[in-house]
Amino acid sequence: MRVGVPKEIKNHEYRVGLTPSSVRELVLGGHEVLIEREAGRGIGCTNDDYILAGARIADSANVVFNNADLVVKVKEPQLSECAQLRPGQLLFTYLHLAADRPQAEALIRSGAHAIAYETVEGPLGTLPLLTPMSEVAGRMSVQVGASLLQRNMGGAGVLLGGVPGTPSGRILILGGGASGTAAAEIAVGMRADVTIIDKSLPRLRELDARFGGHIRTLAASLDVIEKEIRDADLVIGAVLIPGAAAPKLVSEAMVASMKPGSVLIDIAIDQGGCFATSRPTSHEEPTYQVHGVTHYCVTNMPGAVPRTSTLALNAATLPYVQRLANLGLDAALAADPGLRAGLNISAGQVVSRPVAQALGL
Repeated sequence: MRVGVPKEIKNHEYRVGLTPSSVRELVLGGHEVLIEREAGRGIGCTNDDYILAGARIADSANVVFNNADLVVKVKEPQLSECAQLRPGQLLFTYLHLAADRPQAEALIRSGAHAIAYETVEGPLGTLPLLTPMSEVAGRMSVQVGASLLQRNMGGAGVLLGGVPGTPSGRILILGGGASGTAAAEIAVGMRADVTIIDKSLPRLRELDARFGGHIRTLAASLDVIEKEIRDADLVIGAVLIPGAAAPKLVSEAMVASMKPGSVLIDIAIDQGGCFATSRPTSHEEPTYQVHGVTHYCVTNMPGAVPRTSTLALNAATLPYVQRLANLGLDAALAADPGLRAGLNISAGQVVSRPVAQALGL
C-alpha cells in the first residue's frame, strides 16, 4: 500500500504522522511511503532522515493526497485538506468530530473512510491511541497552569508548591482518567494540594491507593463541584466520553464564583470542552479571561512538545498503520473490533453512534 504523510497545517502544530523509524518499518514490510517536504522539521527530522528510512519526498500536500492510499496524520484535517480526500481513500488521524460539524460534513462529502485515533478501542474498553496524548496534555496542564498563576501572567501570584509556612496552591482535577491521572502525578510532585473528582467510585479507590493518600478523591456531584471550584487556584477539565461531546460540568455561574486570578485549563476542548465558558484557542493566542478567571483552551496542547508527543503517538499507532497497510480496510476491521470502533465516517456515511448523536446526523 502507498502510505502518505502530509505536513500538519493546524496553527502551531509541529507533530508529524510518522517518524523515520516508523517509515523504515513500513518500507521493510513492502509498502511505499510518501512524506511531504519538511513534514518532520518540527520534531527535528530532516528530509534526508526520511529518505534514509526509505521514504520518497513529495513537494506538496497535494501530491501526498493525490497519490496515497492511506493518509496518516496527527490532527484533524482542516477543510482545505478534507477537500483533497477522494472516495475510497483511508484517513487515519485524530478527528474529534463530535465538536466539529463542518469537518464531519466535509469528510462525508469526500467519500473517504476516516478512522479516528481517539475512538479506537483496546482491551476492556481502553483507548490506546488517545492515552499517549492524554498523558502529555495532563502533564502539560500543570506546568502551564503553574505559569499562568504567576502575577506577571495575569494570575493570582500563587506558587503551586508553596514554601514552608505558606499554603500550597489548590488544584482541582475533573476526571480521573489518563489525562487527569497524569496531571495529578505532576501536581503531587510539585507539592500542590490536589483533589480529583470522578463519578466512578472504583476509579477513585484506585487513585487513592495509587497516590497513597497524597490526594483527595471526591465523588462527582453538582454540590461537590460548586463547593470545590470556589477554593481552587487551578481547575483542570479532564473528562471524556469516547467519541461524544464533553459534558458541561462547570457553569458560568460557577466560573463567576471563582477567585480572581485563578486558572481553568480545558483538556476536553477537542470534544467541545467541559466548562460553559470554554472556547477553542491556539498556541498563538492561548488564553482569555472570563469573570477574572484565565481560560486556557488550546485544542492541540501536545503540539507544543512535538518530539515527545510524536514519539509517544507513533509507538501506539504504528501497529494499526501496519495492519491497515498489510490487510486493507475491510480485512483489518474484520480482524480487529477495536479498530472497527475507530471508523467514524465511511463512504459518505457517519458510522459512529456517539458522533451521529452529538451532531444530529
